[in-house]
Amino acid sequence: QVRLVESGGGLVQSGGSLRLSCSASGVKFSDNIMDWYRQPPDKEREFVAAITRTGQNGNYAPSVRGRFTISRDNAKNQVYLQMNDLKPDDTALYFCVAPSINSWGQGVQVTVSS
Repeated sequence: QVRLVESGGGLVQSGGSLRLSCSASGVKFSDNIMDWYRQPPDKEREFVAAITRTGQNGNYAPSVRGRFTISRDNAKNQVYLQMNDLKPDDTALYFCVAPSINSWGQGVQVTVSS
């Protein structure tokens, strides 16, 4: 059974930083592209970032490009999202996703105060 568990969320002031982590189990992690999505309050889920299987390349939503960095450690079955210069608009529930198998974590809350 595939399981994705996010951690590292919390409350931070505007301009601050957080690092989200996602631990994967029940899946051959290195075979999967990994994504981060988020769902702001009262809005639809939206794509944030994706990383290739080897971790060599990342892809970002325009709203986070230059502020967020996605990375992974295949030896640890973990994917990360380093978030810098956070803004109130980044407030959302953040999800770790393995898109090829449509597996989602339960989400972790990030709240950015102005």
